[in-house]
Amino acid sequence: MKAGRFPSGLLHGKPAPDGGIPSIGEIGLNQFAPYLLNRLSAIWNLQVQEALKDFGLTTTKMRVLATLCVSSGLTINELATYAVTEQSTMSRTLDALEEQGLIRRRARPDDMRVREIHITEEGRETFTQFWPSFYAMYNEMFNGVDESEFRAFIATLHKLLHNLDQQNL
Repeated sequence: MKAGRFPSGLLHGKPAPDGGIPSIGEIGLNQFAPYLLNRLSAIWNLQVQEALKDFGLTTTKMRVLATLCVSSGLTINELATYAVTEQSTMSRTLDALEEQGLIRRRARPDDMRVREIHITEEGRETFTQFWPSFYAMYNEMFNGVDESEFRAFIATLHKLLHNLDQQNL
């Protein structure tokens, strides 16, 4: 058996009643990781969306600004990947952010066909104003989770992302 993989027909270490793969009912939604991840993400996004209203931002705009605070000069495709947004949505978001003066687009010096997106000082300041609220929400989400649990959780998420990336090759 490959490390980290459930053997066929096992349900949390026990064989499924018919010896085949377990049904979703046998697993249960509260033990099915994709369901829990989607539920967590939906609740988080609703809370973020509500908090962003006071700053005139959308979730997508905030993700773009956060990404550009860490790594400015990305292409639209790179930003769409990091901000977990479709490219068409990203294009509209960048138009709006540019109109607000929060980002600017520049041609890449070595290839004038490629446009890089950079955060402006105003964009960085806007994100800086929101960051304390965002970080407080982040801390609250992990209330009661100790350091070792947090590290294990992050490591597991990275393994899952790696596995999914390998499937998409």
